[in-house]
Amino acid sequence: MKNIITQFSRIFVGVLFIISGLIKLNDPVGFSYKLAEYFSEPVFNMPFFVPFSLAIALFIVILEVVLGVMLLIGFKSKLTIWLLLLLIIKFTFLTFYSAYFDVVKDCGCFGDALHLTPWQSFTKDIVLLFFILILFMNMKLIKPLFSDKIQNSLALLSFILCGFMGYWVINHLPLKDFRAYKVGNNIQKGMEIPEGAPKSVVEMIFIYKVNGVDKEFSEKDLSNIPAGATFVDRKDKVISEGYVPPIHDFVMEKDGSDYKEELLQEPKLLMIVAYDLALANADGLAKMEQISKTASAKGYKTIGMTASTPEEIAKIKKQYGITFDFYFCDAIPLKTIERANPSFVILEKGTVKQKVHYNDTDDLAF
Repeated sequence: MKNIITQFSRIFVGVLFIISGLIKLNDPVGFSYKLAEYFSEPVFNMPFFVPFSLAIALFIVILEVVLGVMLLIGFKSKLTIWLLLLLIIKFTFLTFYSAYFDVVKDCGCFGDALHLTPWQSFTKDIVLLFFILILFMNMKLIKPLFSDKIQNSLALLSFILCGFMGYWVINHLPLKDFRAYKVGNNIQKGMEIPEGAPKSVVEMIFIYKVNGVDKEFSEKDLSNIPAGATFVDRKDKVISEGYVPPIHDFVMEKDGSDYKEELLQEPKLLMIVAYDLALANADGLAKMEQISKTASAKGYKTIGMTASTPEEIAKIKKQYGITFDFYFCDAIPLKTIERANPSFVILEKGTVKQKVHYNDTDDLAF
């Protein structure tokens, strides 16, 4: 019975680590954005790690897949199980921290393929920790499946293939797009709220300074506010989350107005997305004006989409001789639209027809 439980744990943990790692390896840039959230000030306040988020993301996801393979084939089982245990302890701490302090809404454990709440992620890690502890206590039962030469070759091959996959998707695009802006999806439909969908229940909380101390009062407590109390602020407390459409924060703002209703009706629209022009790839920026002219000759309207400041936009337009207009949208939805900075998106009345990395602009089908 002990051997059956151990072998089941071996297969369960190995397969889950491989699946989880491959999903994130399909989109390591997206996972790096999630890591940057953890490194940011509201969470762990370690901004010095942010520039290395992508490298750390690649290391973690490749390690996940390779450890899963090593566990399944029984390669260096003691080392493998120790590394799995250390990794799951780290993951469990992060997901508990996210859930308890409500700082990161989605851990990114399965990328955009499957969104888990912080508590669901923590529960998943507790389950994995349980099975890894079984493996830890029964290491001697994890036997290699092949000869040393084959074991070494399989472990090395898994590492090489993972490294190649990571290199490919970073320099092109994810092999499988799980996001709301994938090719074939319509942005307007993604913003719709179905009839009868549950609405969020929100309670207004009022903050008053009472005897030098900030205190919170709900709407029903307003009559009990002590005399002399001074109003400080008001915030909304979400009691229960309602339906949130897949696309809910997309705007196309310019000069204080949102033009998305008008622009998403364009039959031929080239949208060049660069969430941060200061961080955008120089070669990609240099291609934008020529691609815009090619698109214009074929009847397309070209716009830029960025979260950069007007000063940065003006600087880039002058530097690269850009003539098309830029519209503002928050960096989060722009990062979700496409992982390359910049990237090129063809829309037909709001429907995504094609998306290409700045390295693949020759593939644009105007």
